Amino acid sequence: MNEDRVAHKQLVTTIREKCRMCYTCVRECPVKAIEIRDGQASVIQTRCIACGNCVTVCSQNAKEVLSGIAVTDALLGAPSPVAAIVAPSYPAEFTECTTGTLVAALRDLGFDFVHEVAFGADLVARAYADLLAGDREGRYVATTCPAVVSYVRKYQPDLLGSLTPIVSPMIALARALRRRLGPEPKLVFIGPCIAKKGEASYEQFEGDVDAVLTYAELRAMFAREGIDLAARASADDEFDPPHGSLGELFPLTRGLLQAAGLNEDLLTGDIVSADGRHDFAAAIEDFKSGATDARLLDILCCHGCIMGAGFTCDDPVFARRAQVSRTARERRATFDQAAWEAAMAEFADLDLSRTFAAFDQRFDEAPPDEELQEILVRMGKETPEDLLDCGACGYDSCREHAIAIWQGLAEVEMCLPYAVERLRDTVEELEETNQSLESAKEALVKSEKLASMGQLAAGIAHEVNNPLGILLLHANLLLEECDNDPMVTADAKLIVNQANRCKKIISGLLNFARQSRVVRQPTDLGALVKDVLRAFPREEDVEIVVDDQMTDPIAEIDGDQIVQVVTNMLANAQHAMPDGGRITITLDGTDETVLLTIADEGTGIAPEHLEKLFSPFFTTKQVGKGTGLGLAVSHGIVKMHRGQIGVESNADPAKGPTGTTFTISLPRHEIETGAALGLQEMTSA
Repeated sequence: MNEDRVAHKQLVTTIREKCRMCYTCVRECPVKAIEIRDGQASVIQTRCIACGNCVTVCSQNAKEVLSGIAVTDALLGAPSPVAAIVAPSYPAEFTECTTGTLVAALRDLGFDFVHEVAFGADLVARAYADLLAGDREGRYVATTCPAVVSYVRKYQPDLLGSLTPIVSPMIALARALRRRLGPEPKLVFIGPCIAKKGEASYEQFEGDVDAVLTYAELRAMFAREGIDLAARASADDEFDPPHGSLGELFPLTRGLLQAAGLNEDLLTGDIVSADGRHDFAAAIEDFKSGATDARLLDILCCHGCIMGAGFTCDDPVFARRAQVSRTARERRATFDQAAWEAAMAEFADLDLSRTFAAFDQRFDEAPPDEELQEILVRMGKETPEDLLDCGACGYDSCREHAIAIWQGLAEVEMCLPYAVERLRDTVEELEETNQSLESAKEALVKSEKLASMGQLAAGIAHEVNNPLGILLLHANLLLEECDNDPMVTADAKLIVNQANRCKKIISGLLNFARQSRVVRQPTDLGALVKDVLRAFPREEDVEIVVDDQMTDPIAEIDGDQIVQVVTNMLANAQHAMPDGGRITITLDGTDETVLLTIADEGTGIAPEHLEKLFSPFFTTKQVGKGTGLGLAVSHGIVKMHRGQIGVESNADPAKGPTGTTFTISLPRHEIETGAALGLQEMTSA
């Protein structure tokens, strides 16, 4: 007998736009039938036991249950009569009205008959009592909960022979009504259980129940038709017979036992009850292993049927228990014992049997240890101390999570410590990128500023240079003609000296503003420095030392421009040592770069001046001692070489020896990328 047509019906689906990657459904699913793909949770129907835990715990309402409203509407609109069969847990849901009001509302909705499943529960309870009385050696697992049945079929198929071969109260009442009313009426079960939708689809129950509604769906139909239970006057309507007795207690834990007249005797341990997602599976495992001697394992997947996923109320479990118990007591006051006994006798020979087929969903093999270890390493679990077992992923341990990844049910990104570490790395990368962007922005602003100032300087230099040359020519002529007049000679010499100084400034402006490109040629850097020192006008008390540590002195550079850089640096270093001292030039490098370091023992540079050091016309020298262009020109030359120039300085004797060190790093070989050439042109401007 095929029981798995339900496997092709997706009872629970995920609304993707509402799923927020909290993994709560993974954590609450007792069989881990949740698959995570790209952070989205979806229910694997073949593995699902329809317990509804994922629906109940989803705070975002991202889980959607297969609706029975459309099928019910079609039945109500057809010519055949339709009967509603209501689960005995209804008092815990419809607390705003009496039983009579609810029954009247169902009739107004279009149902021709309204019956209570409590009578079906009475039939099932009698069948359980008879089974245990007739088989003193058998050991059974109760099958009143369809989610438990599905769990055994899929994950404990070795226990199929221990499943009680008795139908649920829903099927029992359906078969009783088929006998009493005939085959024409259509039956719609109304209750709190999602798993009932699957049970009604089993092939062996074909023709018993035609549709299944949850309480939530029934309320939606009431709202659509404008039926307000709270606003309706109390009605004296009653369920159609046969009426139930103690079967009204079936939705409560141990309700089956009380209805069947069975006692959970703690002394004998013949009967054991358990409920809830944690305990029901553990109880089945203990039953299988023989850890318990129970003849009957009375278990429910929820904490009683009053906690099913089809409820809409938020009342706590004990408030719901009280509602069911209170309604049962009130109805006992008008209970017709004789009519109930007659009905029980009428259906004494009703076939309540059922069969079970295995639908094994266990994985055939375990992951190899080496593959499992590789997954753990990917999750950042390289040592035993890394196995935090925090449960944030929805699995009880890191190892279980890794196994689920191997099985294709989970993703590495579900691990919270892993995700936090990745986030930290991303933040650090973004910080580095942001710093790079800030540096690039500063360099761009500086380049634009230098380009603008260069154009301005070039214009000024060309405009001033011609009249300055004429002024210098006539001053020299005047100097030659006035040798005999000391006062005129002195004034003429002053004019010549100041004009020459202006000419030097103009020359610096032109060097700063020049548009020339770097002409790279293989150059011996050590020899170049020696040539500079031979021509450099050093002061008498200044010592210049060269520390050449290069194994390969050849670099592709523009020798003339680097000579200017070294000359400018030496001049600045010498000016910083009015009392003399040592200047140390260090040459070093790698296969990719060459390093030129110039360190002096001078007065140092104040910290507040370091940021403006390479700005044009900025100088700390006295008036007439410098133009403020030497370092700006040197900075431009280094940048045109795609190099870097840095400075470290100490001007406070209390912090140690004073002095300044400039470090210049240049690529040993020319960089031919388009981006490099473009930046070179920009910086040269």
